[in-house]
Amino acid sequence: MGFNCGIVGLPNVGKSTLFNALTTSAAAEIANYPFTTIEPNVGRVTVPDPRLGVIAGIEGSARAVATRLEFVDIAGLVRGASRGEGLGNRFLAGIREVDAVAHVLRCFLDDDVAHVDGSVDPVRDADVVETELMLADLESLERRVDDITRKARSGEADAKAELARLEPIVEALNAGTPARALARGNEAAAGGNAIPLLTAKPVLYVCNVGEEDAKSGNAMTEAVAERAASEDAGVVIVSAKVEAELAELDDADERRQFLDALGVPESGLDRVIRAGYALLELITFFTANANEAHAWTIRRGTPANHAAGAVHTDFQRGFISAETVSFDDLVACGGEHAAREAGRMREHGRDYVVADGDVIQFRFNV
Repeated sequence: MGFNCGIVGLPNVGKSTLFNALTTSAAAEIANYPFTTIEPNVGRVTVPDPRLGVIAGIEGSARAVATRLEFVDIAGLVRGASRGEGLGNRFLAGIREVDAVAHVLRCFLDDDVAHVDGSVDPVRDADVVETELMLADLESLERRVDDITRKARSGEADAKAELARLEPIVEALNAGTPARALARGNEAAAGGNAIPLLTAKPVLYVCNVGEEDAKSGNAMTEAVAERAASEDAGVVIVSAKVEAELAELDDADERRQFLDALGVPESGLDRVIRAGYALLELITFFTANANEAHAWTIRRGTPANHAAGAVHTDFQRGFISAETVSFDDLVACGGEHAAREAGRMREHGRDYVVADGDVIQFRFNV
């Protein structure tokens, strides 16, 4: 699986419509009133990658298996969620389980679709959700800080070290700064402690626009983009309405014609996946034989033995080496056998850092 992404936002911003369109399902109920989504809906989609089909063709693989992406449609949030208002506890629990947060923001005007605050302002809406997450983090951290402060006063060295890591995070949260802004170089802020911080998770702002703004966005999406740039978050423009219509088309040519008519080069799903991969620093490597060509997703910087574990735990446990060739070299040589003869396929040990597009044969013994 590529990664696990929670779709969040205020009620009636288009979360469930977007979820259904992205996963081409009707798993999430759609309605024009708050809290339609109570229990998180989960949908999995294949990640499109044209390189996979090319590899399968070159190696004569009987089938091609794409990597998969999981979306989780989480209950809508309202002010006071950190205190249990609305479905706050379920909302916060859902976020704790995902790798990244896709924050859907309403960037369209429609008098027929109610807004919980009576007007459309995506930056304000982002602030509401962010504030509730920071308040929830503060509550968790302050309880932890009180506990370790007592231990630190008694002279426990580990408690003093942890207190030194956590206090700057508490100060930042109190000042309105999410933990992810401090994550670099701070293991605690990045979630490397006993308390997983909600605001440490990477955020992708998904601007839900009307069909007329699907190509270029609007003034509201520009305001969101400015916010995203200021906090090192991702941003993508998607029309949930367009994606819903696109999901009803089974023929690839019809889908392409539909997008061309709107002047949109690719689907919202493709944009969300690409933006999510960049946000989480994910890459794809491939394995291929006569039976199947398979795409696998790992984080950038993953060593070869850990990449082997993505294929099978036995591969990692009994790892010997990884024979790798880049996608470009595989195509240029016309296959793994020719690439090996040309010296383009090389054998690496466990510490080799897998690169995006590597085609790998793992050698192992268990």
